[in-house]
Amino acid sequence: MAEFRKIKTPLYRKTKRQAGLFGIVFQYAIKALPSLRVSAPPQEHTLPVITGPLLEGVKLLQQSADQNNTDAIYLLAQLNFFGNYSHPRNFKTAFDHYYRLASYGNSSAQYMVGLMYATGLGDAVERDQAKALLYHTFAADAGETRSEMIVAARHLSGIGVPKSCETACKYYKRVADKAMVWFRSGPPGGMALSPEAHRLSDDVGGVYGEGASVVSSGINAMKASPNSDAYAAIDDVIEYLDLMSQKGDFKASFNLGRLYYEGQRGLDRNVDLARRYFAAVTTMYWRAKDGRTVDQPKPQLEKYASKAAGYIGRMWLRGEGVRQDFKIARGWFERGIKHGDAQSQWGLGIMNLHGLGLPKNVSKATELFKASADQDFSLSHVALGALHLDQGTPDDLKIANSYFEAAARWANIEAQYYLAEMVHHGVGRDKTCNMAMIYYKNVAERAEPLVSSWTEANHAYEDGEYELAFLDYLMAAEQGYEKAQNNVAFMLDPTQSWLPLPSWLNRHPPRPSLLQNSALALIYWTRSAIQSNIDSLVKMGDYYLSGTGTEIALDKAAQCYTGASEYFQSAQALYNLGWMHENGVGLNQDFHLAKRYYDQALETNEEAYLPVTLSLLTLRVRSAWNTLTRGRVNSIQDEPSPKKDWSLSEWVANFLQDDDLYYDEEYEAFFEADGAIAGSDGEPLGSDLAGLDSVLESLVILGLVAAILILMYYRARRQQAHAQAEQEAAARLPQQGVGHGAAAAQPQVPVPQAPQGQNQNQDDLLPPDFVQWGAAAVGF
Repeated sequence: MAEFRKIKTPLYRKTKRQAGLFGIVFQYAIKALPSLRVSAPPQEHTLPVITGPLLEGVKLLQQSADQNNTDAIYLLAQLNFFGNYSHPRNFKTAFDHYYRLASYGNSSAQYMVGLMYATGLGDAVERDQAKALLYHTFAADAGETRSEMIVAARHLSGIGVPKSCETACKYYKRVADKAMVWFRSGPPGGMALSPEAHRLSDDVGGVYGEGASVVSSGINAMKASPNSDAYAAIDDVIEYLDLMSQKGDFKASFNLGRLYYEGQRGLDRNVDLARRYFAAVTTMYWRAKDGRTVDQPKPQLEKYASKAAGYIGRMWLRGEGVRQDFKIARGWFERGIKHGDAQSQWGLGIMNLHGLGLPKNVSKATELFKASADQDFSLSHVALGALHLDQGTPDDLKIANSYFEAAARWANIEAQYYLAEMVHHGVGRDKTCNMAMIYYKNVAERAEPLVSSWTEANHAYEDGEYELAFLDYLMAAEQGYEKAQNNVAFMLDPTQSWLPLPSWLNRHPPRPSLLQNSALALIYWTRSAIQSNIDSLVKMGDYYLSGTGTEIALDKAAQCYTGASEYFQSAQALYNLGWMHENGVGLNQDFHLAKRYYDQALETNEEAYLPVTLSLLTLRVRSAWNTLTRGRVNSIQDEPSPKKDWSLSEWVANFLQDDDLYYDEEYEAFFEADGAIAGSDGEPLGSDLAGLDSVLESLVILGLVAAILILMYYRARRQQAHAQAEQEAAARLPQQGVGHGAAAAQPQVPVPQAPQGQNQNQDDLLPPDFVQWGAAAVGF
């Protein structure tokens, strides 16, 4: 190791700043210029020659390894696998060292052997999932945390082994127990967690690019205006906030303090800078000499100063950037409590609960926790839930469960662990394996510094060491991290662009052989898709459709696209299904179905307007030619409009009802109060005329009904008079035949008279069956 320490390594990391529009244009302009360098043809299969201290160190390690020194064997394996100290990678040699050490029962070596069997890295060994599971099981039973996560993930997804919720839950619980021991070993409040897991493809808008991927299209598209900071890099945000802070903006100072205190990807935690910005806020409200409030503070300064005091007290309580001092922490917490700060209430509650600089006072701590929990502070929810859980009564268990669920909404790792334990043991909740396993998995994956290599992977990728980043992402992917699986597949994907730059523009060096493995890419696209990544599912379809990394399987491609298109989630999948129907590739050739899928793709993502429009244009031409030549393919047809056959009674009932059935939803929405035209008084016109319109419509309907009744009555009278005349004419014929006198032959035509008195029945004026006919007409 003394020889290795002589090797110079960089003391700082290179920072990678996102280039703006002009920077990107300048970069492409530089790449477009012809290069005047003269280089020999690339020579493959030539390993770099190691010299100097590295060579001496390797020789010493080899001598020690020949004497069965396990540490030397492990270091040689690591040098050949990761390429530490610029040592050339040799996966075959690394596997031999790991395999030799694994035979001695070393769990770390067993984990690495299982990893290489699972992935077949560098063609050192043939991929064998059964052997991989065997070695990981040996390592997991020996307490290797990474192998425990791998075995749990394999039983969860059924990778090389039947799915088993119980087995997955058992191994995830082991990791979660270790994660909570590590988390609680930190200062009061637990270890500080800064999530590092992220998808590389999200930096470029998704697997298919900005606007074409599910993560950046449809409902997930960023709708921010060009003037917002949604598209700004973190460096630009920091620079702007720092400028505003120097001008006396206390909100900017407070936000800077929070950013540096919590940290995020691309911004390391810096508690010293955070305390400096928080102090800048508090000194604007409290005098530094006597701690009294300044005269006439700015509006809302009181609120931000109390929050800043809570953060400063938390730093003194936990000893972050300063020596741990409970007395100073208490002073800052009391300042924040005077103005109702939730974090200050939690901090002083922790001190009362555990007796940190104060006598233990559980009732006082509970009171402070409740006041803080009322402001939805997750750490207070956890503290209260733990107190109620210790009581053990059914009512307390219900209260504890509600507190833990409230904290779990903020992804609190301790709350998720408590919920996992309650569900797993059936305490206060139903015992459900699947739910417990999900909670344990979340806890295990949140403890990134303990179980994963996310930080190393991100740093290597930002430094341009893509092979090292790939290896670190691969290790996290085997542990079941969906984002790592997506990263591995994204780095191995050979089809990231269907429009590659010409050779005179593309100055990127060729991809190393380690990153040229389409079959492995398909494996991790599949595992990412199993964990509900829609873009990965579409990528699976692309691989099966084109035969990338596997044989062409059109039926599997159609299944992948269909699954990704459910609920209109992926416009890319819908478009691909339309293309398959249009050309009869893997699906029945059907121009009508193709048009339907193209239309749905445009409905899902409006940015697909150009490709969908061009495809529809060619589709309509092909459909018209198919119709003209009477081809066998189903041509585009007009969608039938739904029509309902109403009976006469329904027509009359609709006449007598309101006219809501005659207006569709869009027509009704047009006349809503929000969209109504306002008059000179500012009130919508429809609100004053609505009553008048209904009265006029009612009068018109009543007039039509009255006219119909009058016509029916007139027709009935005509029919009655005609029938009576025929009866009288028939009665005169027999009288004339028997020879009566002329006087007897004169008909006695009755003269209609107005009804007199109350005994005259008005129904006698109508035909006998008129009443029954009218009743049937109105539906009775």
